[in-house]
Amino acid sequence: MRPRRICSALMAWAALVAALLLPSPAHAAAPESPAVSYSNPLVNQRADPHIFKHTDGFYYYTATVPEYDRIILRRATTIQGLSAAPETVIWTKHATGEMGAHIWAPEIHFIDGKWYVYFAAGRADDVWKIRMYVLESSAANPLTGGWTEKGRIATPMDSFSLDATTFVVNGTRYLSWAQQDPKISNNSNIYISRLANPWTITGTPVRLSMPTYGWETVGYKVNEGPAVIQRGGKVFMTYSASATDSNYCLGMLTASASANLLDPAAWSKSPMPVFASNAATGQYGPGHNSFTTSEDGKSDVLVYHDRNYKDISGDPLNDPNRRTRVQKVYWNADGTPNFGIPVADGATPQRLSSYNYPGHYLRHWDYRAKLEANVTNLADSQFRTVSGLAGSGTVSLESANFPGHYLRARNGEVWVDRNDGSTAFADSASFYRRPGLADAAGVSFEAYRFPGQYLRHYGFLLHVQPVAGTLASQDATFYQQ
Repeated sequence: MRPRRICSALMAWAALVAALLLPSPAHAAAPESPAVSYSNPLVNQRADPHIFKHTDGFYYYTATVPEYDRIILRRATTIQGLSAAPETVIWTKHATGEMGAHIWAPEIHFIDGKWYVYFAAGRADDVWKIRMYVLESSAANPLTGGWTEKGRIATPMDSFSLDATTFVVNGTRYLSWAQQDPKISNNSNIYISRLANPWTITGTPVRLSMPTYGWETVGYKVNEGPAVIQRGGKVFMTYSASATDSNYCLGMLTASASANLLDPAAWSKSPMPVFASNAATGQYGPGHNSFTTSEDGKSDVLVYHDRNYKDISGDPLNDPNRRTRVQKVYWNADGTPNFGIPVADGATPQRLSSYNYPGHYLRHWDYRAKLEANVTNLADSQFRTVSGLAGSGTVSLESANFPGHYLRARNGEVWVDRNDGSTAFADSASFYRRPGLADAAGVSFEAYRFPGQYLRHYGFLLHVQPVAGTLASQDATFYQQ
């Protein structure tokens, strides 16, 4: 959000004219994907997180532990509940030989009535001879059942390989993973193959991506950690790139679900990272993600790790403080996922959509609050609802990408301003959260400092004004998403 040298009066006039020329707004239905609320970090000192939502009503969680010596599981009926859920060690590294070191990146899946954990491991006598392995359990509860080692996932190249994940598209189950090709001067590429069974690939693996962009080759030339999410007939595969410090980030491949996913030409690669470090929110090196869904099944959730500091002493792999975090995935009008930025620690932010202008969201632009459609800079339209700066049962709305900045009334207009610590600021940035004036399923915000005046849009700009009449009530009603 950089200053735009445009006269604010002209902008306001243009917005008002545009509003008058638009047809009467439609009334939005309650959103199909309502707001979710989590608190970050979810689990400290757990990297490469994977959360699987099962039909038994539980979320199952596994991740890399800093000691790299065991595989753990947790389960809870809610995503947030995983934070305090008891942790069970289901498998420990071998004392000698294969699977004796560097136990990395476990994933848990339920396939054909059995549980499977995919993971990577080195040898006790050669810790960097890392390959992919599979565990199997037929127990209903994988935390208490026994596990059988199904062995190594064999690939045509006997080389450094890790980060196996599995997914189904149109009835076909695939495996995707990262592997080093000895003929290519980099650390790892992304591959895909069909599966004959959960631990055996079939056919010739295909390389989908290799690190070529500058942001994929900082520190190390890496494409690793694939994860798949599907929507609207498209398959999106995120992956992690660069060294595992603050340069770690997510890239993304996209293919049509009806295409031949074993044809590299069917996939397009985003030229820029889709999720990266953010100094404003204090989040560094986000990566090695997975996806799950919210408790009501209506929202997609991004699961990933990062650190809350940039500078690391020594090898990042020896730093234990990668934390598991979660936040909602939003979807752009063109059907692509929008991950936004790694949000600040604490409560996750939400969006506020207009009751009477469907698809329009409250956002800031040059620090002015306004209503706009197709906000692809997601964080501009995300606000965290926190305890009101003025107290007295109020709430304040904090900007997601400018922590410490809040929506506040200034001469009847609404701006995003930095909290200066004054009582006047606290009063102007505090609201009473009320049931939506036009729809009780929505929300309206009554100004603490100006009783009877509400946050509302007019000419697509946000104001704090008295509300009288049906249209004004609709202008002052929002849905949390």
